[in-house]
Amino acid sequence: MSGGPGKSGLTPELERSYDLCRKIARAHGKTYSMAARLLDAEQRRHVHAVYAFCRVADDIVDEAGERDLAQTRAALAEFGRRFDADLAAGYSDHPVLAAVVHTAHTLHIDPDCFTRFMRSMSMDLDTAKYDTWADLMDYMDGSAAVIGEMMLPVLRPRDKAALRPARDLGVAFQLTNFLRDVGEDLERGRVYLPQEDLWRFGADPQARTVTPEWRALMRFEIARNREIYAAADTGIPMLAGRSARCVHTARVLYSQILERIEAADYDVFTARARVPGRRKLAVAARSMLGRAPGHRSGHGPGRAPGSPADPTAAT
Repeated sequence: MSGGPGKSGLTPELERSYDLCRKIARAHGKTYSMAARLLDAEQRRHVHAVYAFCRVADDIVDEAGERDLAQTRAALAEFGRRFDADLAAGYSDHPVLAAVVHTAHTLHIDPDCFTRFMRSMSMDLDTAKYDTWADLMDYMDGSAAVIGEMMLPVLRPRDKAALRPARDLGVAFQLTNFLRDVGEDLERGRVYLPQEDLWRFGADPQARTVTPEWRALMRFEIARNREIYAAADTGIPMLAGRSARCVHTARVLYSQILERIEAADYDVFTARARVPGRRKLAVAARSMLGRAPGHRSGHGPGRAPGSPADPTAAT
């Protein structure tokens, strides 16, 4: 039989589920896990649960190249049905979903967020490229912006206006992933750069070669990515201390991937742009010891964290 609630107030089953989610997050989302350490224990476990839900679904999709597409589609649909049923019941005995359902109910996360996420995961089984930026944004609504929506209750914003910047940050993070992972996505038969942009610049990712056209394309995409980060920055002052530090840390670290891409002369085919572990620790330490981002003198929406004027961006 199950024991009663432990010191955390959770049943042993829930504690095991949250612990598994934590291990999944630490294994696959090192930057997010690093930033989440700045949150309190309850917030951290909710971050891990949301991350693990997304990761499990994403892993099912990524296995499409290793097994029959129909089997992958069925596995993804079954995962979605299982979650929907458990969410409606308010309880799950699934190793990962137990924590996810508990988090969703505790934080009152809109079930539509999970539905939209699963829709985008299904799109990955049918769509290999996106003709326009608008088409890509439709996909990213469920695969990226919605992650910001799900995380927002964890962060306890002081202003409802934080919703739009949270969505923007989710999009900015994923666009950074797309720019970093062009080579890896090609291996899966996918291109997440809008076809209209490739045509405009005359760039061909399939050639896996850094050409003047490729550099021009990447400069354009990185500039657009930074504009989205700047829009997301307006939400940081709407968060309390720990939450602001967490988001600031994740934002600074993730956006520095763009600098690594530039330093590699936009070669995203032969090596993966990474921020060293010691750099992550340094940024997290500065965030922990400093004042809450967005509240110090001279730091407003017009100055993005991670810009040269921001001490956390120093090399």
